[in-house]
Amino acid sequence: MNLRCQSCGAELVVAEGLRTTVCPYCAAPSVVERPPSVDRPTPTFALGFALTHPAAGERVKHWLRTRNPWSHSGLKRASLQDVRGVYVPAYLYSALAMSRYSVSIGEDYTETETYTTTENGKTVTKTRTVTKTEWRSLHGEHAEYVPDVLVTASRGLSNVELEKLEPFDLRVLARYEPALVAGWVAEEPSLSRDECLGLAREEALEKVGRRLESFMPGDSHRDLKHDTRLESESLDVCLVPVWVLAARYAPDKPPLRVVVNGQSGEVFGKVPLSWVKVALTVLGAAVLGLLMYLLLSRGGRP
Repeated sequence: MNLRCQSCGAELVVAEGLRTTVCPYCAAPSVVERPPSVDRPTPTFALGFALTHPAAGERVKHWLRTRNPWSHSGLKRASLQDVRGVYVPAYLYSALAMSRYSVSIGEDYTETETYTTTENGKTVTKTRTVTKTEWRSLHGEHAEYVPDVLVTASRGLSNVELEKLEPFDLRVLARYEPALVAGWVAEEPSLSRDECLGLAREEALEKVGRRLESFMPGDSHRDLKHDTRLESESLDVCLVPVWVLAARYAPDKPPLRVVVNGQSGEVFGKVPLSWVKVALTVLGAAVLGLLMYLLLSRGGRP
């Protein structure tokens, strides 16, 4: 899409899938206001960046230094490249959940029972207290409002990655204004509305299941099943702030992509393992187990 810079008048080309650009001649930021469509609606809300570029880099460096002992040793010396702040499109979903459920509720009680055992070669009778459970069926209805389900609308940031970065502080959610994203990379939705609605409904049903689990009466429960209907659904595009970085940890390996919550600084990336470290650990455990077995089998004899 072509766009005329409002500052110097240069003709700019805005890449498909983005709604922002920066003029290479005068560095003026511009925001493209494309006509909305079903799968590319105009954003309704946006969350601003709270974490600065240097702070994001420091968070990632600390995160790289503190990975598990089996991670690639080059991570601790990794250099950060291509640090970009991106407004990632997500869908903010809410709904009213109407559920019918069935479950078995367990109530514990104690009994004293008599048993026999052998002590010093003699059979003796003793008593002990045991806990037993009485099970009863329970059926009921439950209604609740499920707010603030956030799912990705970007093919560049999977829903798994977005979940790892959550939560975002939705208390500071603001109505979308082009000025808020000017000068940043702001992505258009690349997943269809129906795809995102499916993801949101799945998460909402999981939340309902966890809520039902949490308020079941009794000492325990089992076989909880629920049939939930989602009503009064709302689905709005929300731009969320994410720092995207590439960590170069080895010259012969592709860089590790790391993403950072632009509000809280939460970091996520798929850490590469050192299979040499893993193999040495397994070998060490096997040798230790063998030595323990030999010592025990000898009964401590010299």
